[in-house]
Amino acid sequence: MSALEIADIIGIISFALSGFLIAVHYKLDILGVFISSFLTALGGGMIRDVISNKIPYVFTDTTPIMLVIATVLLSYILKLHTINNLEGKTTFIVSDAIGLASFAITGSLIAIENDFNFLGVLILAFLTAVGGGTTRDILINKVPFILVSEFYATVAMIVGLIIYILHLFNIINIFTLTIVFIFGVSLRLLAFYRKWHLPKL
Repeated sequence: MSALEIADIIGIISFALSGFLIAVHYKLDILGVFISSFLTALGGGMIRDVISNKIPYVFTDTTPIMLVIATVLLSYILKLHTINNLEGKTTFIVSDAIGLASFAITGSLIAIENDFNFLGVLILAFLTAVGGGTTRDILINKVPFILVSEFYATVAMIVGLIIYILHLFNIINIFTLTIVFIFGVSLRLLAFYRKWHLPKL
């Protein structure tokens, strides 16, 4: 299994859980829960694949769909739908941070595989990481996270920048990607709990 596949699986599971928690927080019905989970987990990857001129692999591989379904069912069995005060709960924050870092990595790797330039790597990392969650938020009439948490999309772009630098030095491997992943998750969690924000004009 390649580093890209591992990062994609981690991202799908984490964002599926994030979508599940958001859905139950807004008291959506069972269809709404699945739609929220699917959009959050697979939306960014679909955007990434379309920009890369590929058929979204969710349409050709059943693994992503099974991962989302399994995550939703397991979340229900573990009674995660009983969580209140969602925005401050560790389960949601951590799952979202893991998904953010994982998908930023997959977006960067796909961009590099397709010979995108520096800007292309940053944009694809950004879109892959936030695309699904933003689509979900718009659907449930919630202000997208990237508009109210300034150090959210920034983390995805920082991860993309690091991956691009690793590519220039030809040192992209499981070890370096694991370090980047841990750094991305830690940075997002630190930014959330320290309430970091970008400077305002």
